[in-house]
Amino acid sequence: MSSRSYWAAFAAAWLALALGFHSTQAAEPAKTPNLLLIVGDDMGYADVGFHGCRDIPTPHLDALAKDGVRFTQGYVSGPYCSPTRAGLLTGRYQNRFGHEFNPGGGAAGLPLGEQTLADRLKAAGYRTGMVGKWHLGGLPAYHPQRRGFDEFFGFLGGAHSYVSASDIFRGTTQVPESEVGYLTDAFAREACGFIERQRDQRWFLYLTFNAVHTPMHATDARLAKFAGIADTTRRTYAAMMSAMDDAVGAVRAKLAATGQAENTVIAFISDNGGPTMPGTTTNGSSNSPLRGSKRTTLEGGIRVPFLLAWPGTLQPGVFTNPAIQIDLHTTLLAAARVERRPEWKLEGVDLWPYLKGEKSGPPHEALFWRFGSQMAIREGDWKLVRYDLAADAPNQSGTSGVQLFDLAKDPSESKDLSAAMPDKVAALQKRWDSWNASNKPALWGGATVKAKKKKKG
Repeated sequence: MSSRSYWAAFAAAWLALALGFHSTQAAEPAKTPNLLLIVGDDMGYADVGFHGCRDIPTPHLDALAKDGVRFTQGYVSGPYCSPTRAGLLTGRYQNRFGHEFNPGGGAAGLPLGEQTLADRLKAAGYRTGMVGKWHLGGLPAYHPQRRGFDEFFGFLGGAHSYVSASDIFRGTTQVPESEVGYLTDAFAREACGFIERQRDQRWFLYLTFNAVHTPMHATDARLAKFAGIADTTRRTYAAMMSAMDDAVGAVRAKLAATGQAENTVIAFISDNGGPTMPGTTTNGSSNSPLRGSKRTTLEGGIRVPFLLAWPGTLQPGVFTNPAIQIDLHTTLLAAARVERRPEWKLEGVDLWPYLKGEKSGPPHEALFWRFGSQMAIREGDWKLVRYDLAADAPNQSGTSGVQLFDLAKDPSESKDLSAAMPDKVAALQKRWDSWNASNKPALWGGATVKAKKKKKG
């Protein structure tokens, strides 16, 4: 090669490198992900394979746990269906705006002054859809499509038959019986349809099963799979859980088939613990080894199956520090690159820095609960709780006195340390009182602990 040819080739190589470097630097930012938020209903803590369940296989949920992060101490902000959904969609403790109990109908619903996650994502350019149980108000003003959702398929109340299409709506139009079938399967089909239709744009799907809430309805084929379970209620519950697990599998299969699996964040929680005590809609669930039930502030009422996955981006693993469902609101906004605004008053924490190892320690100094005369605070491993006495015996009523537990040594809340540690009780009570001072009285429902008035100045 001549000297002139050598230098010409050398210059061409450098030019190619420079152009390549420039094109990399000028490339558009990575596409923000799709967001899939899945909620189960009244699930027992012990009733998934990734928590050790043996009589009810949940292979699709187990696969999601394997592909993502499993939270061993994942909580919801209330022990009842509607309040935790209100907290989830607003990113705040629902007590801040009086949504403390289930709305009983009439004019009750998620206060219209509260923005939802769908509102915020829609404003950021996401196509928003909801499939399933709403339970945040039945009047037109509370309808999902008035609260940020572009599309809706499901029902507006708190419970529904699995074998009847009565009051199942697409938008505001009732769906014919022939288009529904077994409800959990219908929700799977609708979710898959939404994912297929939106494959070329960013989307947020809020998929909220009523499984495994009563009434206890299951398909014959799934019941046959669990013929070995002697207890008929538990057998039906198992079949209903299996249907929801199948639905999760169908949705993930659709993501893979449409090439969206690695660009979709998936979060999964139950809305509260399993209902295992009198006075609740008992469904054959188990919260073992936790004590308590839906409708109590014991661990069995508020600690739930809790998963977060982003295949290809988030390293699978286990997160052992406490987190709460209102964190998912903030975390999904962060994934969508939606900047949080002070006026939103979000109380959830962005979990991504903790999950990626950029931050260590617990995301919260303390977590809080108020449900009528029941209360709880968790600070580190210490938990102070006042709970519904029906959790201890069917014939008891009212609430306990405050009790203190060390959850690191006693996750079943069996050894009350309050008498031995009065200073710790006083400190935790003071912190809870300070938090409660910013709460509002319940807008509807049972007796409530009234929020203290703030001092002027």
